[in-house]
Amino acid sequence: MIRPHLRAIIVKELWAVFRDPRARLTLIVPPLIQLVLFGFATTLEVRNISVGVYNRDGGAWSQEVIQQIAASPNVARVVVLRDQAALTRAIDRQQVIAALRFDDGFSADVAAGRGGTIGAIYDGRRSNAAQIVAGYLSRIVGTVAADVRVSRPARRGGSIVTNWFNPNLDYLWFTMPSLVAIICIVSAMGVVTQSVARERELGTFDQLMVSPLRTHEILIGKMVAPVLIGTFIVTSYVIVIPTVFGVPLTGSVPALYVALFFYLLALTGIGMLISVLSSTQQQAFLGMFLVTVPAVLLSGYASPVENMPGWLQVIAQINPPTHFLKITEGVFLKGMTSTDVLANTWPLALIAAAALTAASLLFRSRME
Repeated sequence: MIRPHLRAIIVKELWAVFRDPRARLTLIVPPLIQLVLFGFATTLEVRNISVGVYNRDGGAWSQEVIQQIAASPNVARVVVLRDQAALTRAIDRQQVIAALRFDDGFSADVAAGRGGTIGAIYDGRRSNAAQIVAGYLSRIVGTVAADVRVSRPARRGGSIVTNWFNPNLDYLWFTMPSLVAIICIVSAMGVVTQSVARERELGTFDQLMVSPLRTHEILIGKMVAPVLIGTFIVTSYVIVIPTVFGVPLTGSVPALYVALFFYLLALTGIGMLISVLSSTQQQAFLGMFLVTVPAVLLSGYASPVENMPGWLQVIAQINPPTHFLKITEGVFLKGMTSTDVLANTWPLALIAAAALTAASLLFRSRME
């Protein structure tokens, strides 16, 4: 049974968040807009590219490679280059991001079974895009090479490549589950970081100090709103991502919500620390972004944690999104079972316990 004092502080905090119509709109609409914008803006694909071709061969197999490149959905146009100087100018002036060169006798070498060599030049000024384009062109050349092997049944060899969990390497399948963890940070922490700072700005913090409420009751009351808002946002994502974007949801949804509860508690504890340390809502707002941006960068969303220096990997392990990101990707794509989800949840429980304990001690010291 909830004590009347605790029920009163919970109602008070919920009313403070939802009484403003603009605030209600802000809590519901932006997360859905962010889901769409992040999903399509943070694409891992490179589309509408121009590829240059300097073909000194003119044989059947070089034409086959060029036709396959022109038919790729990621290639907007194939630029025919007449000589080496034109190839150099096309790269220098960024008319093409990649240029291929076929030397004399390429098709003859392929037909004779000696293998052909294709020269490739990429624009290193756009290093990330160039690496992705290199992967596209390598797959196309590999497809043609497979056709060559098929045309010679006596020759053995070849390979079959299967991409587990994301067979077509669709970037949305990677991006959407990650956004469940990333956008939830801003939404949940945006609410809790304002709570204590708002009390100070409005002059009601002194009333809390003389109220019959205990410290843990005040903290519980201020934790309910961000946990409910975070749960609502994640629920909407769990519905929208499979139905609208077609990303499969293959794992245990109940276990996901158990992990979500501890994830939101961890975010709430960190947000409460920021709020208690802030004197104004503006300071709390800036403090939230001071924590949120590194948390996103260290989560593994932008780059794998394993690629970071050792000391940053240690810091990443005390970052809640690092652990919840594994859970969301596992539940959506890997068919992660309840046992596996709970095995990845205990770090979130430890972080939540540490953050809430620190916030409680700091809040108590401020009240005294």
